Amino acid sequence: MSVILEAQQLVKKFKDFTAVKGVSFEIQAGEIFSLLGPNGAGKTTTISMLSTLLVPTNGDARIDGHSVTRDPMAVRRLIGVVPQEIALYDDLSASENLLFFGRMHGMSGEVLKKRAAAVLEQVGLTDRAKSRVKTFSGGMKRRLNIGVGLLHSPRLVFMDEPTVGIDPQSRRNILDAVKELNQQGLTVLYTTHYMEEAQELSDRVGIIDHGELIACGTQKELTQLVGEHETLRLHLGDDIAVDDLARDLAELPQVLKASAADHEVVLMVPEAEEALPGVIARTNQLDVKIRSIDIEEPNLEAVFLHLTGRALRD
Repeated sequence: MSVILEAQQLVKKFKDFTAVKGVSFEIQAGEIFSLLGPNGAGKTTTISMLSTLLVPTNGDARIDGHSVTRDPMAVRRLIGVVPQEIALYDDLSASENLLFFGRMHGMSGEVLKKRAAAVLEQVGLTDRAKSRVKTFSGGMKRRLNIGVGLLHSPRLVFMDEPTVGIDPQSRRNILDAVKELNQQGLTVLYTTHYMEEAQELSDRVGIIDHGELIACGTQKELTQLVGEHETLRLHLGDDIAVDDLARDLAELPQVLKASAADHEVVLMVPEAEEALPGVIARTNQLDVKIRSIDIEEPNLEAVFLHLTGRALRD
């Protein structure tokens, strides 16, 4: 894949306060990259610089080769922005909102009408095209907000905390929509303070706190970076001596730690897929019947806690 976005030592100061402190990262075309961090971490300020809404105090970023500081108009043609705050006109219908924002992008005529209709279908609001936005639920407004960001067919979309303040069903719809858009080829920069969203959506994650990008990589790379490991949970029959089995499996080279509980053995391993064949082979040798096996991956909450010394939602 090619690099579509490259941020280079971005800094943003507001008088004596530095909101973003030398942030650098790359996004590959076609991936979902998440900036994960608590409120106030610098996520929105970073997106504002990347989308040319704020001028960096220092540093620069290039989007498809265009500098956000030297060629902002070219950048704006390439990106879509879904802001954290709803940016819609309540007294206009869903369709009218899209037509208005489309004209802001220089679109017009039948091209704009067809594109607006296509976007309404993408975000699941075709049946509410003529309804005024003030009659919409919070989740519907969020989906239309996403539609505005997609209207001009951008190559890269910035989504800044798009699920804040909505009900679980609407949140589920938005996460599914993000994944579907990505499958259609759209590159997404997604910011969130919800660990489970970053885990579900992301090809790679950048962990940001107090304006600094602390770590960046795939979820496996991040968990390995801080020494977190995967877990194999073996569910066994009532007649199995789980303490003896745990001691035996602890001798396998891929097993870091083994413990026993009621009718199960829990194994800590560097990589579950590599360890699993050896574990199964050993239990077969011992004539131990395994009812089922669960593989549990370490979560990003543990990574954030390790890197910062505090919980993600503090």
